[in-house]
Amino acid sequence: MTLTLPTPASPLKIGTRGSPLALAQAEETRARLMEAFDLPLEAFRIVTVSTRGDRVQDRSLRELGGKGLFSKEIEDRLLSGEVDIAVHSTKDMSVYQPDGLILDTFLPRENPFDAFITLDGKPLSELPLGAVVGSSSLRRKAQLLNKRPDLQVIEFRGSVQTRLQKLENKVADATFLAMAGLNRLGYDDVPRQAVTAEEMLPAVAQGVISIERRVSDADVAEMLSALHHDTTGQAMECERAFLTKLDGSCQTPIAGLAEIDGGTVRLRGEILRTDGSESLVDDMSGPVEDAAEIGVEMATKLLERAGEGFFDWK
Repeated sequence: MTLTLPTPASPLKIGTRGSPLALAQAEETRARLMEAFDLPLEAFRIVTVSTRGDRVQDRSLRELGGKGLFSKEIEDRLLSGEVDIAVHSTKDMSVYQPDGLILDTFLPRENPFDAFITLDGKPLSELPLGAVVGSSSLRRKAQLLNKRPDLQVIEFRGSVQTRLQKLENKVADATFLAMAGLNRLGYDDVPRQAVTAEEMLPAVAQGVISIERRVSDADVAEMLSALHHDTTGQAMECERAFLTKLDGSCQTPIAGLAEIDGGTVRLRGEILRTDGSESLVDDMSGPVEDAAEIGVEMATKLLERAGEGFFDWK
């Protein structure tokens, strides 16, 4: 089969959210496709789509309903043919795609860890007793309260600039952002302390850009195969299998990180009660060919240890 490439007259339409970070990720995808197939900028068109998660800023992600908040409207346009591919932050994605769509292209992973942000650049360990931390992430809140139950954690949503302004306005003493987002946006001047895996495991799939397509689109499938990063894909196979077995969503505090070293995958995982009162962790390694099985096995073991009602809201 001859591959039909996009042209300025018939551009490939890239669907994305309209946030600065989402646009940067769509532009990275476009740049990689341009380089891989020697195509001009005009052979692509970035189409911004407003999602429910972007539109509703005055309610927590938990109240809005978990996964799909930042993808459903884009997936609808992908299914209707209004866009040809969809670029996502993988950590925002459901482990299940709508019929007719597939998420099988992963770009090389950026730094997967969290960044702890204070205006004076102080680390988490130096936060004073009773300090206020802003975060919209249930995982971060539970992890933080598990280590520092003296802290106050308040709802904190918005762009990087919005969150920094809230710190300036003394709404909170500190917040968290993803290192990957800061790096992709070039925010080198934002004071931050990288949070290690030993301090706080990141969200499953944090730092990974994924590209969704229609199952039936053979030309797009062939183009995207040139972008897929095998090592990141193996890590995602492990982490997303872990998440699937846990039935994870934005309403469940789950963390996980798979790292590939040669032919071995190491998975570190954590589940927490929503109030941070209990944390269960595990650490497993095995052949990379068994990445998905390792994710499922760890999740099964953690669920057995947790027992009924572990994730109940408190």
